[in-house]
Amino acid sequence: MATEERTKEILQGLYDAVVQFEEEDAAKWARIAVDEGVDPFEASMDGLAAGMIEVGEKYNRKEYFVPELLLCADALYAGLDILKPVIEASGRKSEVKGSIVLGVVEGDVHDIGKNLVKLMFEVAGWTVYDLGKDVPLDKFVEEQIRTDSDVVGISALMTTSMLAMPELIKKLRARNPNVRIMLGGAPLNPEVAQKYGADGYAKTAGTAVDEAMRLLKMLKEQEMKKK
Repeated sequence: MATEERTKEILQGLYDAVVQFEEEDAAKWARIAVDEGVDPFEASMDGLAAGMIEVGEKYNRKEYFVPELLLCADALYAGLDILKPVIEASGRKSEVKGSIVLGVVEGDVHDIGKNLVKLMFEVAGWTVYDLGKDVPLDKFVEEQIRTDSDVVGISALMTTSMLAMPELIKKLRARNPNVRIMLGGAPLNPEVAQKYGADGYAKTAGTAVDEAMRLLKMLKEQEMKKK
């Protein structure tokens, strides 16, 4: 087993490999993590995913652009390809895992934030149904019904497109009153999300999984009370 100091060094190596889009380094540090007994889930979340969150911040600060994001994602997946089978073999799972439908609302083609959120959920072991960008409102409803997903995550980066969210939330609730709905995107905030009728709001990709976990726990508790 790696010492605490060595574990920190390995996590930093994974983090740096993603931020510096070094695919080979990400795979190398992932193999080291496995060989030296670092918890593969911790390596995924505190190494690879933490690096991807920093990449998202660099994008927001206009230090990175789309080509860099794609290269960073390649590095993240190079590490994940090694760590995921070990996580599955160990039986280690996150506290609660669920399924989520993700998409950018109709009229909006800004999907970088949504793609980062998707990565975070995949790393955390969720099942992700990604509808992409410029998604018609009824498509969200159809996909939630088709997949019976626990959570629907809706993103908007423009004030014009976010105005469709209240209508979409009504449509989702009409078909499935129990579904949990989470909003995200630059023009939104917790107050607007609440006003629109959503259950939660994620300010960043890094907080999206925690918020979805909270909503999933609420859903499970509600189901237990009914029994």
